[in-house]
Amino acid sequence: MLNVRLPRFKRSSDIATLRFTERDAEILEQVQRHRFLRSDHICALVSGSAQQITRRLQRLFHHGYLDRPRCQIDYFQTGTKRMAYGIAKKGTDWLKRERATLFSRSAKSKKSFGRLFLEHGLLVSEIIVVFELACRQRRGIRFLWPTNSQGGAPSHWSVTLNRRLKCKVAPDAVFGLEYAGRTCWYFVEADRGTMPVTRRSLEKSSLRRKFECYAATWEQKTSERFGVHRFRVLTVTNKSDRAENMIDVCRDNVKAGTGLFLFTTLATLRKQPDFWTLPWQTVYSKEPVLLLN
Repeated sequence: MLNVRLPRFKRSSDIATLRFTERDAEILEQVQRHRFLRSDHICALVSGSAQQITRRLQRLFHHGYLDRPRCQIDYFQTGTKRMAYGIAKKGTDWLKRERATLFSRSAKSKKSFGRLFLEHGLLVSEIIVVFELACRQRRGIRFLWPTNSQGGAPSHWSVTLNRRLKCKVAPDAVFGLEYAGRTCWYFVEADRGTMPVTRRSLEKSSLRRKFECYAATWEQKTSERFGVHRFRVLTVTNKSDRAENMIDVCRDNVKAGTGLFLFTTLATLRKQPDFWTLPWQTVYSKEPVLLLN
Protein backbone atom coordinates (compact mmCIF):
# COMPACT_ATOMS: atom_id res chain seq x y z
CA MET A 1 0.00 0.00 0.00
CA LEU A 2 1.26 3.51 -0.82
CA ASN A 3 1.99 5.66 2.18
CA VAL A 4 2.16 9.39 2.85
CA ARG A 5 5.23 9.79 0.67
CA LEU A 6 3.04 9.61 -2.45
CA PRO A 7 2.48 13.41 -2.64
CA ARG A 8 6.20 13.86 -3.35
CA PHE A 9 5.41 12.52 -6.84
CA LYS A 10 2.47 14.84 -7.45
CA ARG A 11 2.99 18.30 -8.84
CA SER A 12 1.85 21.15 -6.64
CA SER A 13 0.03 24.21 -7.93
CA ASP A 14 1.19 26.10 -4.84
CA ILE A 15 4.74 26.67 -6.04
CA ALA A 16 6.73 29.85 -6.58
CA THR A 17 6.97 31.28 -10.09
CA LEU A 18 9.83 29.81 -12.08
CA ARG A 19 12.25 32.28 -13.63
CA PHE A 20 14.21 30.11 -16.01
CA THR A 21 18.00 30.32 -15.51
CA GLU A 22 21.16 29.01 -17.17
CA ARG A 23 21.42 26.51 -14.32
CA ASP A 24 17.94 25.22 -15.20
CA ALA A 25 19.02 24.83 -18.82
CA GLU A 26 22.12 22.94 -17.70
CA ILE A 27 20.00 20.60 -15.57
CA LEU A 28 17.62 19.84 -18.45
CA GLU A 29 20.49 19.19 -20.84
CA GLN A 30 22.15 16.76 -18.43
CA VAL A 31 18.94 14.86 -17.70
CA GLN A 32 18.11 14.64 -21.41
CA ARG A 33 21.56 13.31 -22.31
CA HIS A 34 21.53 10.67 -19.58
CA ARG A 35 17.79 9.83 -19.75
CA PHE A 36 17.71 9.36 -15.95
CA LEU A 37 19.79 10.97 -13.22
CA ARG A 38 19.68 10.81 -9.44
CA SER A 39 19.70 14.11 -7.59
CA ASP A 40 23.26 13.51 -6.34
CA HIS A 41 24.41 12.94 -9.93
CA ILE A 42 22.87 16.25 -10.96
CA CYS A 43 24.47 18.06 -8.01
CA ALA A 44 27.87 16.66 -9.07
CA LEU A 45 27.47 17.63 -12.73
CA VAL A 46 25.84 21.06 -12.52
CA SER A 47 27.51 24.18 -11.18
CA GLY A 48 26.22 25.52 -7.86
CA SER A 49 25.68 24.28 -4.32
CA ALA A 50 23.70 21.11 -3.61
CA GLN A 51 21.09 23.18 -1.79
CA GLN A 52 20.61 25.52 -4.76
CA ILE A 53 20.38 22.66 -7.25
CA THR A 54 17.95 20.68 -5.08
CA ARG A 55 15.71 23.75 -4.90
CA ARG A 56 15.83 24.10 -8.72
CA LEU A 57 15.01 20.41 -9.17
CA GLN A 58 11.92 20.81 -7.03
CA ARG A 59 10.73 23.80 -9.03
CA LEU A 60 11.50 22.19 -12.38
CA PHE A 61 9.48 19.15 -11.30
CA HIS A 62 6.48 21.07 -10.00
CA HIS A 63 6.45 23.29 -13.12
CA GLY A 64 6.44 20.22 -15.39
CA TYR A 65 9.98 20.35 -16.83
CA LEU A 66 11.18 17.22 -15.02
CA ASP A 67 9.55 13.93 -14.02
CA ARG A 68 10.02 11.74 -10.97
CA PRO A 69 9.41 8.19 -12.22
CA ARG A 70 6.61 6.67 -10.14
CA CYS A 71 8.16 3.19 -10.17
CA GLN A 72 10.72 4.42 -7.63
CA ILE A 73 8.12 5.43 -5.04
CA ASP A 74 8.72 2.55 -2.64
CA TYR A 75 12.45 3.33 -2.55
CA PHE A 76 11.72 6.31 -0.37
CA GLN A 77 9.69 4.56 2.29
CA THR A 78 13.02 3.73 3.94
CA GLY A 79 14.72 6.98 2.93
CA THR A 80 17.79 5.12 1.65
CA LYS A 81 17.91 6.24 -2.00
CA ARG A 82 18.14 9.53 -3.82
CA MET A 83 15.34 10.82 -6.04
CA ALA A 84 15.68 9.99 -9.73
CA TYR A 85 14.62 12.43 -12.45
CA GLY A 86 13.74 12.13 -16.11
CA ILE A 87 12.74 14.71 -18.70
CA ALA A 88 9.05 15.79 -18.79
CA LYS A 89 6.93 17.31 -21.55
CA LYS A 90 7.69 20.97 -20.83
CA GLY A 91 11.37 20.07 -20.63
CA THR A 92 11.10 18.26 -23.95
CA ASP A 93 9.35 21.24 -25.54
CA TRP A 94 11.97 23.64 -24.22
CA LEU A 95 14.84 21.50 -25.52
CA LYS A 96 13.19 21.16 -28.93
CA ARG A 97 12.90 24.91 -29.12
CA GLU A 98 16.16 26.05 -27.53
CA ARG A 99 18.52 23.07 -27.99
CA ALA A 100 17.27 21.51 -31.21
CA THR A 101 20.54 19.75 -32.10
CA LEU A 102 20.89 18.20 -28.68
CA PHE A 103 17.32 17.02 -28.56
CA SER A 104 16.99 15.69 -32.09
CA ARG A 105 20.00 13.42 -31.71
CA SER A 106 19.27 12.17 -28.19
CA ALA A 107 17.41 9.01 -27.26
CA LYS A 108 13.75 9.37 -26.41
CA SER A 109 12.50 7.98 -23.10
CA LYS A 110 9.68 5.48 -22.86
CA LYS A 111 6.38 6.91 -21.67
CA SER A 112 5.96 4.16 -19.10
CA PHE A 113 8.43 1.73 -17.61
CA GLY A 114 9.08 -0.40 -14.56
CA ARG A 115 11.65 -0.45 -11.82
CA LEU A 116 14.11 -2.73 -13.64
CA PHE A 117 14.23 -0.33 -16.59
CA LEU A 118 14.86 2.59 -14.24
CA GLU A 119 17.52 0.75 -12.24
CA HIS A 120 19.36 -0.19 -15.41
CA GLY A 121 19.14 3.39 -16.68
CA LEU A 122 20.52 4.72 -13.40
CA LEU A 123 23.40 2.23 -13.49
CA VAL A 124 24.30 3.42 -16.99
CA SER A 125 24.11 7.03 -15.79
CA GLU A 126 26.33 6.32 -12.79
CA ILE A 127 29.01 4.85 -15.03
CA ILE A 128 28.97 7.78 -17.45
CA VAL A 129 28.89 10.37 -14.66
CA VAL A 130 32.11 8.85 -13.27
CA PHE A 131 33.78 9.38 -16.64
CA GLU A 132 32.48 12.92 -17.04
CA LEU A 133 33.69 13.99 -13.62
CA ALA A 134 37.07 12.29 -14.08
CA CYS A 135 37.61 14.20 -17.34
CA ARG A 136 36.84 17.48 -15.60
CA GLN A 137 39.58 16.73 -13.08
CA ARG A 138 42.23 15.65 -15.60
CA ARG A 139 43.72 18.26 -17.91
CA GLY A 140 44.28 17.22 -21.49
CA ILE A 141 41.33 14.81 -21.69
CA ARG A 142 38.05 15.92 -23.22
CA PHE A 143 34.79 14.05 -22.74
CA LEU A 144 32.68 13.73 -25.91
CA TRP A 145 29.03 12.91 -26.33
CA PRO A 146 27.99 11.20 -29.58
CA THR A 147 25.90 14.32 -30.26
CA ASN A 148 29.08 16.41 -30.50
CA SER A 149 28.99 18.86 -33.41
CA GLN A 150 32.08 17.17 -34.86
CA GLY A 151 30.10 13.99 -35.35
CA GLY A 152 30.59 10.86 -33.32
CA ALA A 153 29.75 7.23 -32.79
CA PRO A 154 26.30 5.85 -33.65
CA SER A 155 23.87 4.69 -30.98
CA HIS A 156 23.07 1.47 -32.90
CA TRP A 157 24.00 -0.38 -36.06
CA SER A 158 23.83 -3.88 -37.61
CA VAL A 159 26.43 -6.55 -38.34
CA THR A 160 26.36 -10.08 -39.75
CA LEU A 161 27.55 -13.08 -37.73
CA ASN A 162 28.64 -16.32 -39.39
CA ARG A 163 27.73 -14.83 -42.80
CA ARG A 164 24.01 -15.29 -42.21
CA LEU A 165 22.79 -13.95 -38.88
CA LYS A 166 22.07 -10.23 -39.00
CA CYS A 167 22.20 -8.68 -35.53
CA LYS A 168 21.48 -5.22 -34.21
CA VAL A 169 24.11 -3.75 -31.89
CA ALA A 170 22.83 -1.18 -29.38
CA PRO A 171 25.25 -0.21 -26.57
CA ASP A 172 23.81 0.95 -23.27
CA ALA A 173 25.78 4.18 -23.69
CA VAL A 174 28.30 5.76 -26.03
CA PHE A 175 30.93 8.41 -25.29
CA GLY A 176 34.33 9.49 -26.54
CA LEU A 177 37.61 10.63 -25.05
CA GLU A 178 39.86 13.05 -26.87
CA TYR A 179 43.46 13.02 -25.63
CA ALA A 180 47.02 13.22 -26.95
CA GLY A 181 45.73 14.39 -30.33
CA ARG A 182 43.48 11.39 -30.92
CA THR A 183 39.92 10.29 -30.25
CA CYS A 184 38.69 6.94 -29.02
CA TRP A 185 35.01 6.01 -28.69
CA TYR A 186 33.69 3.74 -25.96
CA PHE A 187 30.64 1.50 -26.08
CA VAL A 188 29.35 0.76 -22.59
CA GLU A 189 27.59 -2.38 -21.41
CA ALA A 190 26.09 -2.05 -17.91
CA ASP A 191 25.41 -5.55 -16.64
CA ARG A 192 23.04 -6.17 -13.72
CA GLY A 193 23.17 -9.94 -14.09
CA THR A 194 19.84 -10.30 -15.90
CA MET A 195 21.10 -11.42 -19.33
CA PRO A 196 22.62 -14.89 -19.84
CA VAL A 197 26.36 -14.76 -20.42
CA THR A 198 26.08 -17.44 -23.11
CA ARG A 199 23.47 -19.63 -24.78
CA ARG A 200 23.64 -22.61 -27.08
CA SER A 201 22.58 -20.55 -30.07
CA LEU A 202 23.53 -17.06 -31.22
CA GLU A 203 19.95 -16.67 -32.40
CA LYS A 204 19.00 -15.68 -28.85
CA SER A 205 20.33 -12.67 -26.99
CA SER A 206 23.29 -13.16 -24.68
CA LEU A 207 26.45 -11.35 -23.68
CA ARG A 208 28.44 -13.71 -25.85
CA ARG A 209 26.43 -12.58 -28.87
CA LYS A 210 27.04 -8.95 -27.93
CA PHE A 211 30.78 -9.54 -27.72
CA GLU A 212 30.82 -11.32 -31.07
CA CYS A 213 28.83 -8.45 -32.61
CA TYR A 214 31.35 -5.90 -31.37
CA ALA A 215 34.19 -8.02 -32.72
CA ALA A 216 32.40 -8.24 -36.07
CA THR A 217 31.97 -4.45 -36.03
CA TRP A 218 35.75 -4.14 -35.81
CA GLU A 219 36.55 -6.96 -38.23
CA GLN A 220 34.05 -5.82 -40.87
CA LYS A 221 35.07 -2.17 -40.34
CA THR A 222 31.42 -1.27 -39.82
CA SER A 223 32.26 1.58 -37.43
CA GLU A 224 34.47 3.26 -40.01
CA ARG A 225 31.38 4.06 -42.08
CA PHE A 226 30.45 6.43 -39.23
CA GLY A 227 33.96 7.89 -38.96
CA VAL A 228 34.84 5.83 -35.87
CA HIS A 229 38.32 4.40 -36.37
CA ARG A 230 39.15 3.58 -32.76
CA PHE A 231 36.77 2.13 -30.21
CA ARG A 232 36.68 -0.09 -27.15
CA VAL A 233 33.92 -1.93 -25.30
CA LEU A 234 33.63 -1.30 -21.55
CA THR A 235 31.63 -3.82 -19.53
CA VAL A 236 30.76 -2.96 -15.93
CA THR A 237 29.09 -5.74 -13.96
CA ASN A 238 27.87 -6.15 -10.41
CA LYS A 239 29.78 -9.36 -9.55
CA SER A 240 33.46 -10.24 -9.89
CA ASP A 241 32.79 -13.92 -10.66
CA ARG A 242 30.42 -12.86 -13.44
CA ALA A 243 33.15 -10.64 -14.92
CA GLU A 244 35.51 -13.63 -14.92
CA ASN A 245 32.86 -15.72 -16.66
CA MET A 246 32.43 -13.05 -19.34
CA ILE A 247 36.17 -12.93 -19.94
CA ASP A 248 36.33 -16.73 -20.31
CA VAL A 249 33.39 -16.74 -22.74
CA CYS A 250 34.94 -13.91 -24.73
CA ARG A 251 38.31 -15.67 -24.82
CA ASP A 252 36.75 -18.95 -26.00
CA ASN A 253 34.44 -17.53 -28.66
CA VAL A 254 35.71 -14.20 -29.98
CA LYS A 255 38.32 -14.87 -32.62
CA ALA A 256 39.18 -11.31 -33.63
CA GLY A 257 39.42 -7.97 -31.87
CA THR A 258 39.87 -9.35 -28.36
CA GLY A 259 41.84 -6.22 -27.46
CA LEU A 260 38.61 -4.22 -27.74
CA PHE A 261 37.16 -5.53 -24.49
CA LEU A 262 37.71 -4.17 -20.98
CA PHE A 263 35.90 -5.39 -17.85
CA THR A 264 35.46 -4.14 -14.29
CA THR A 265 32.95 -4.34 -11.46
CA LEU A 266 30.70 -1.61 -10.15
CA ALA A 267 32.28 -1.96 -6.69
CA THR A 268 35.75 -1.36 -8.16
CA LEU A 269 34.49 1.63 -10.10
CA ARG A 270 32.94 3.16 -6.98
CA LYS A 271 35.84 2.69 -4.59
CA GLN A 272 38.76 3.67 -6.83
CA PRO A 273 40.01 7.06 -5.52
CA ASP A 274 41.85 7.94 -8.75
CA PHE A 275 39.73 6.93 -11.72
CA TRP A 276 42.62 7.01 -14.18
CA THR A 277 44.44 4.30 -12.21
CA LEU A 278 41.37 2.04 -12.25
CA PRO A 279 42.44 -1.52 -13.22
CA TRP A 280 40.51 -2.99 -16.15
CA GLN A 281 40.54 -6.73 -16.82
CA THR A 282 41.21 -7.90 -20.37
CA VAL A 283 40.73 -11.01 -22.47
CA TYR A 284 44.34 -11.25 -23.63
CA SER A 285 46.20 -10.86 -20.32
CA LYS A 286 45.80 -11.77 -16.65
CA GLU A 287 47.36 -8.46 -15.72
CA PRO A 288 44.93 -5.52 -15.55
CA VAL A 289 45.47 -2.46 -17.75
CA LEU A 290 44.67 1.23 -17.53
CA LEU A 291 41.97 2.75 -19.71
CA LEU A 292 44.26 5.02 -21.73
CA ASN A 293 46.97 2.40 -22.35
